[in-house]
Parts: sequence; structure tokens; C-alpha cells
Amino acid sequence: METTSRVGAQAPAAEGGQQVPSARRTVDGYLLAPFPWYGLDEAFTGPRWLMQVGTSADGVVEHGSVGHGDEPSVRPEPGEDKERFAVVVTVAANPDRRSADGTGLLEATSVSSAAWLAGVGLLSFTWPGQMDHSLRDDWLDQQTETAWVLADDLDGPDWSTLSLPVDGVPTPFHYRESEFGWVLAGSTPEGVHVGAYGRGMSAYGLGFATIKDIAAYDRP
Repeated sequence: METTSRVGAQAPAAEGGQQVPSARRTVDGYLLAPFPWYGLDEAFTGPRWLMQVGTSADGVVEHGSVGHGDEPSVRPEPGEDKERFAVVVTVAANPDRRSADGTGLLEATSVSSAAWLAGVGLLSFTWPGQMDHSLRDDWLDQQTETAWVLADDLDGPDWSTLSLPVDGVPTPFHYRESEFGWVLAGSTPEGVHVGAYGRGMSAYGLGFATIKDIAAYDRP
């Protein structure tokens, strides 16, 4: 898969693979990005919130995520309804390039990069029922590897094609569902790749748009 690396394209999760609202960064990192951010379009009227940005070894912002709907818990209590949320991941469309110190070559990013980040992002909010805490890290490692393999084969049988509007223009996305939720990924005319994942909120009715004011997602 064409991506910076598993380190450079790390999933938006806190240490141990578990993301919590307090792990979100401020809007400052988003403002440093040399590319436009994407979120759900104005048809979505629910809560919007910042998550995290990912940077290269030389500190350049390369990707990040914003959330919509309910802030998901890592481990929902048994019997509770699933939260309704959708997270949008924006990934800079970078070509092959030298690392900042000139000692290596960073691979290009692609739609697969967005698909992998979205797939692992969904896993960060997933805890299979009846799983012991001590086993979750092993499970997460295994599922992360699976997400990597799936993202590397977007034309494979695990993916279907879904057309969704991006800034009002119908755009093809690669889409898959699992017992944990859904994942999709595609590209935009603005030179970025967009991934998304969610649960409890149908992907079929979503639309994406350039975020005009990322600070609007920031809140205490």
C-alpha cells in the first residue's frame, strides 16, 4: 500500500489503542495543515468535534480526523444502544518524497492510506463482547493487520462502490461493512484523500464538504 508508513500514518488513537475524548488535540494542529479539511456537509446538524492530527517525522501535518454525532466510548456497556457517530479522516495526497533529514524516501499516500486510517480508527472504538481486557491488545493487533490487508486491496471482494456527494459533486468511494461498523475511502478534486468510519449512522445518506472554519469543531 502506498502510504508514509505505519508509523507515519498512525491511527487516531491514544496509547494502548484506546481513544478517549481527552486525547483530542486543540485546533492549533489543524490550522497548520497545508491542505483543506473535510467533514460532513451541512445536511448533518448534530454535534461536531475535533479528534487528532498526525504528523510526519519533520512535524508536517499529514492527516487528521473530525467527529460527528455521539462521542463514542471504547467499550459500550452491555445492553446499551450503539452510539451514532461518523468520523471523517482527511489525508494529504503526497507523492514519493525524501524525508526531512534526507536519509530515506517516504512513500506516496493514496486512497488506501485513508482506508487504513479509517479502518483502524473504527477498531479504536471497538471492544467485542465478552472479551477480557488482557486479550484486547492481541485482538487489536490482529484486526489492525487485517485492516492493512483490506486497505491494500480496494478492488477486492470485501469492498463495494458507493457514490456520495463531495462539495455537491457525486464521487465514488470504496465501501465495506463489518460487525463493528462501516468504513469508506475515496479522493477529492482538492488534492486530498478522504476516509470515514462510523456506527449507528448509515453511510448511504452522508455527504462530505470542505470545512470552511475548522475552529467551529473546537469546543471545551
